[in-house]
Amino acid sequence: MIIAKDIGALRQAVRDLRAAGTLALVPTMGALHEGHLTLIREARRHADAVAASIFVNPRQFGPNEDLDAYPRQLAEDQRMLEGEGVALLWAPPVDQVYPAGFATSIAVSGVSEGFCGASRPGHFDGVATVVCKLFNQIQPDVALFGEKDWQQLAVIRRMARDLDLTLPHADAIIGVPTVREADGLAMSSRNRYLTPEQRQAAVTLPRAMRAAIAAIAEGADFAAALAELRQTLVEGGFASVDYADIADADSLQPASTPGENALRLLVAARIGGTRLIDNMPVG
Repeated sequence: MIIAKDIGALRQAVRDLRAAGTLALVPTMGALHEGHLTLIREARRHADAVAASIFVNPRQFGPNEDLDAYPRQLAEDQRMLEGEGVALLWAPPVDQVYPAGFATSIAVSGVSEGFCGASRPGHFDGVATVVCKLFNQIQPDVALFGEKDWQQLAVIRRMARDLDLTLPHADAIIGVPTVREADGLAMSSRNRYLTPEQRQAAVTLPRAMRAAIAAIAEGADFAAALAELRQTLVEGGFASVDYADIADADSLQPASTPGENALRLLVAARIGGTRLIDNMPVG
């Protein structure tokens, strides 16, 4: 596995890999788990070679968020990626991504404005900016992202469409279904912040979401099902619920009744000092 930590080494590695065939990209912030490895395995089905990036992007963290505490384990991550047959790891320091004088930001309106965008101002500007840079640096034929952060996936696809990106083009940005623990909790690097008691209580989140979706399938009103979901989370040990809403799966516009378009239930809730997100299809 080639490990590139500066732009020059990255460009040479990309040239060599692209000359030999197609290239897939799996962007990450490290602290890898089975969810990330599932993305890598899926990427190998779509291209001749796989590149992964590890970069804890400071521009998507707010002033009171966990940038400094975010788990970093580069040596272990490298071993995991090499074991999965990754051809190239791009692991740059911050100054290789945001050099002195960097003054450009990408803002994707609409899909970025509700949900996590409302509670984390500027977060998706940071996501869109760094992902656009990764696409330009690596020029992958396809890129893969987990569906666990459904809004992030929607933002990246909208950015690719709006900017007429060709490597990858919007249709080559592939969402991979959320990987879950045996008890249903979505895998996340932030799960390691949970105490044993909080981890046990955290499974209330996917269970409450499935219960709400089942109630809607049986004819329950959206508002009533969501109110029950929020109450279940608080009673189950969550400190607060940032949001629990149903939206159009593509535009993320709120939905109050069933319709022709696919719908998604999106939830963010806090347990202890940890903020967990999840989403599931409705209907």
